[in-house]
Amino acid sequence: MTETKGNMYPGFKTWNPLAGECPHKCRYCSTHSLMRYPVIKAKYSGELRLDENAMLKDLGSGNTIFVCAQNDLFAELVKHNQIHTILNYCKIFPENTYFFQSKNPGRMIDYKYSFPKGSILCTTIESNRDNLSCNAPGMEDRATAMRYLKNFYKTAITIEPIVDFDLKEFVDLIKFAEPDKVNIGADSKHNHLPEPSKEKILALINELQKFTVIDRKTNLNRLIK
Repeated sequence: MTETKGNMYPGFKTWNPLAGECPHKCRYCSTHSLMRYPVIKAKYSGELRLDENAMLKDLGSGNTIFVCAQNDLFAELVKHNQIHTILNYCKIFPENTYFFQSKNPGRMIDYKYSFPKGSILCTTIESNRDNLSCNAPGMEDRATAMRYLKNFYKTAITIEPIVDFDLKEFVDLIKFAEPDKVNIGADSKHNHLPEPSKEKILALINELQKFTVIDRKTNLNRLIK
């Protein structure tokens, strides 16, 4: 395990037991930006598979662990037995809090009784507009799945990288999902995404904090300073 770095989730540790290329192929993928390093390229290329070394890690106790921070455990092409193997391994270390983030949260529903107790489930919703080059389900599908998962676990939504949006529609979408927390961050990898103005971001924060907890990631300062 490693401590999260940069703007991800301060204080979290990461554990990456799923190797292979993520099927979502998002244009701003942080893993893709690290492919210049041979060890990263070797791990996150090719077919989806379990990382045997990661599956031997002592996950300890008292940690908050972001599981598969560099991949998407619930992408459609991940095999059922791979998901169950990873979830069951987490349960060997029950004194941790496990954080699962997916752009296909609808598939999380299939495993709603399989997550470790006290898990936090999260999805990324960058905008109300489905205008990104990505193989993941659309924003409304993600919000609908999170609204359902709210009945079983604590939930969060990450708006990172924040992409230009329609204020009312975006607020309504997030409110529909009923997250316990919303994390907001900017594009740190220079992907030339269409970004909202400072005024729109501050208006969004003002509306969202009326019904949920907001965590501004440090990289958001570039857009709102």
